[in-house]
Amino acid sequence: MAACGLDFGTSNTTLGHNGAAGPVLLPLEGEHLTIPSAIFFEPRRDPLVGRAATAAYVAGRPGRLMRGLKSVLGTPLIDEATPVGRERLRLRDVIARYLAIVKARAEEAAGTTFDTVVHGRPVHFVDGDVEADRRAEDTLRAIAADVGFRHVTFQYEPIAAALDYERQVEREEIALIADIGGGTSDFSIVRLSPKRRRQADRSADILANDGVRIGGTDFDRQLSLAAVMPLLGFGSAMKRGDLAVPGAYYHDLATWSAINRLYDGKTLREIDDVLRNCARPDLVGRLRTAVEEERGHALAGIVEGAKITASETGAASIDLASIERGLVAALDRAGLAAKTDGLARAVAARVDACLTRAGLPAGRIDALFLTGGSTGLPHLRAALAASVPDARIIAGDTFGSVGLGLTVAAGTLSAPAGA
Repeated sequence: MAACGLDFGTSNTTLGHNGAAGPVLLPLEGEHLTIPSAIFFEPRRDPLVGRAATAAYVAGRPGRLMRGLKSVLGTPLIDEATPVGRERLRLRDVIARYLAIVKARAEEAAGTTFDTVVHGRPVHFVDGDVEADRRAEDTLRAIAADVGFRHVTFQYEPIAAALDYERQVEREEIALIADIGGGTSDFSIVRLSPKRRRQADRSADILANDGVRIGGTDFDRQLSLAAVMPLLGFGSAMKRGDLAVPGAYYHDLATWSAINRLYDGKTLREIDDVLRNCARPDLVGRLRTAVEEERGHALAGIVEGAKITASETGAASIDLASIERGLVAALDRAGLAAKTDGLARAVAARVDACLTRAGLPAGRIDALFLTGGSTGLPHLRAALAASVPDARIIAGDTFGSVGLGLTVAAGTLSAPAGA
């Protein structure tokens, strides 16, 4: 039985196995251990995934790019069909094609076939809907079976990150694990120690889990709606001054998983009608350009890049030349924080909820372990740290801790009896 740990994320994916040196992530795109969760379909060719998918789209090759697919799990969109060339594929089938390629590459790198997987999952796929949450896991289980996994188990992503962190723990402690990914923010409070990590059953060490369906793509969307979409007419008036330009187009254009909905003749005809009746055709005309030329993913990528740059360096320019030559929006770290403050506070509020579930005061937390790409947002990181002010802050492998922890868990499945 060859077992692996699979972290299929909204933004990135890893797959690992237990080799002679212990748990390792496998190369999935060249030497890269992390691959973007993106797939590009082009006519009469096999689909491209990861960085190659994004590069083909940016280069203007004809085809259809899809990103952020994990976010449709648990929603009716999962069975929605989308045009891909002359085909119409359900989004669950698109996910299956992506994961089949990832699995095949990992097996080639490892020189084995994986029939068993410990699959990561958020604490909540869907907030406040137990039935939708169950459907999401069932769908992911079925997809895993479709791509060749005979045995599928699930582990909460923050628990997986805790297993990775525990490998460096030298004494017993209570840790708050914060996994802030592309689609969700997930938290676990776990008792860890060198002695405990040798135990097969860790259920008594898991003191609380909580999460919320807010992640990096939500920060992207909010930033886009606040800083970019007004330049395309969002919030502007129709000629009838008591009406605003319909906002649905802008919300779809700012949402990774919804962008492809705009790319049909019907939507373009609707925008043409808006263009004839709006007060600012100079702005709404930019919306039409973005939709007609299918620049939505490029636009979302530019916003995401500006978010990262402003977080790291303090300032960035959102270059919108792909929509109109010379069009630029400025962004600084303070502006990023102001435009997405509500999201940061909503994420940090789940820490208090997790502490309540555990029955612990904030002062009992010894360490705050951070993983996931969105922990790079300074204002979000500060909000999390303020929730447990006495805890040591430990930065994990931003994109690899969950995958490594899932691989640790997979090792317990494939270990011989008595090991």
